[in-house]
Amino acid sequence: MSPLYFIALPGLMALALALGVGRGRATLLLVGTALATLLLALVEVLSVSQPAAALLGLVRVDATSRLFLAVVNPIFLGISTYIWHRVRTTPVLREGIQRTASLLLFFLASTNALLVANHLLALWVLLELTALAATPLIVRPRAEAARRAAFRYLLFSTVGLGLVALGFACLSRGMDAVGLQPTFIVEELRQLGPALVDSWTKLGLGLVLLGLGAKLGLAPMYSWLPETYDESPPAIAALLGAVQFNAALVVLFRVVQVYRVSNATLVADELLAMGLVSMVVSTVSIIATRNIKRLIAYASINHAGVIAIGLGVGGAATYGLLLYVVSNAFIKAILFLTAGKIMAHYKTNDTRVISGLIKELPYSGVFLMVGTIALLGFPPFGSFLGELLILSALVGSGRMLTFAAFCTLITMTFVATGRTVFPMIWGPSKEKHEFSRQTLPAALPKLTFLIALVVLGIYIPPAFNALLLQVATSLEGP
Repeated sequence: MSPLYFIALPGLMALALALGVGRGRATLLLVGTALATLLLALVEVLSVSQPAAALLGLVRVDATSRLFLAVVNPIFLGISTYIWHRVRTTPVLREGIQRTASLLLFFLASTNALLVANHLLALWVLLELTALAATPLIVRPRAEAARRAAFRYLLFSTVGLGLVALGFACLSRGMDAVGLQPTFIVEELRQLGPALVDSWTKLGLGLVLLGLGAKLGLAPMYSWLPETYDESPPAIAALLGAVQFNAALVVLFRVVQVYRVSNATLVADELLAMGLVSMVVSTVSIIATRNIKRLIAYASINHAGVIAIGLGVGGAATYGLLLYVVSNAFIKAILFLTAGKIMAHYKTNDTRVISGLIKELPYSGVFLMVGTIALLGFPPFGSFLGELLILSALVGSGRMLTFAAFCTLITMTFVATGRTVFPMIWGPSKEKHEFSRQTLPAALPKLTFLIALVVLGIYIPPAFNALLLQVATSLEGP
């Protein structure tokens, strides 16, 4: 099946909604299109055919594409279902929903196109398109702070991708300097990989990694992330943390797949440095914050740091890294959507005010508790096995200082997060709150994500395990 189907469907529906088609049924069309796109993507994911290029080599569905199509599209459907339920039960949210649904579907079309793109410049353009679609979604009516957050998000996105573009120019100059025909088609670059070792290539690669680090929320350019996630509506925060993060990660994976073989030391050193500094920043911030959404945002920076370290180490860590990436996509979706419910109930984001969740909001209390346990890397979740494999690879590669720092920071994060979150769940109610009964349809998206999390920790289906192994092998170079 052509991958153009699961790109064209949400793209055309986004255009139809932008032109006013389906007025009054925007959320139903959003959910229906997301479901149809998921089914089309799963047909491609389950295909046993060999990777094949299309559109003059610009599109290619390989193991990396299949893995992230299988992660991103279910999460987008869950977020869409959450939005449909919120709009149905909260009439005030219906204002501007047609525009929101259109932007969300354009975001999905751009993301799916990015996942199957086989050209570095196309990846760059599509990643910027996801940012342009997400920026208006961050803004909330009559919320000046959200406007400022949207501006900072777009500014940092532009700066990060500007560094990536400058890096691409240096990479092109490097190919020319060693007598190669410059190209940005990923498969052609993979064949050239061992020859890409000159100074221009090293400079370009360093800039590309730094720029993509900004998109992932890695230090030093991470300051946009806590503000953006905090000011965004909960569904949009989940979209940025669980979907766009993985789109940016795919671009980083494509770069590593090409350049690790010839510049392994540069890739490892820069990713390890950014990862460790990010973990330090996030740990200190988690200790200090009393804002539930910012706590999840700082935990996202911590996750990005762990992922950067795992990718930098490579080897035996790569499989664990992928398991960690997939698990944390579901964790962030659960936590941000749960935080939205909690904030709507208590009318605050202050963790010192929120208490007695397990009695007042039983579903939300359970989701927050389980999400936090998974967030901290405890069994039986995939994040536990992922972190364990990364730590084992650090020891195996002789990076004992990095191992010690990693363990120290993870321990501090555990203590700080538990000190903040568990009193919210089990503590006594501080005030009397009126609340409507929680329903299963409202909890269904988070329940589905939770089931996926548990499955990844207890039993990984053989087909999915084989897919993880294929992607892990590709990240070690051609």
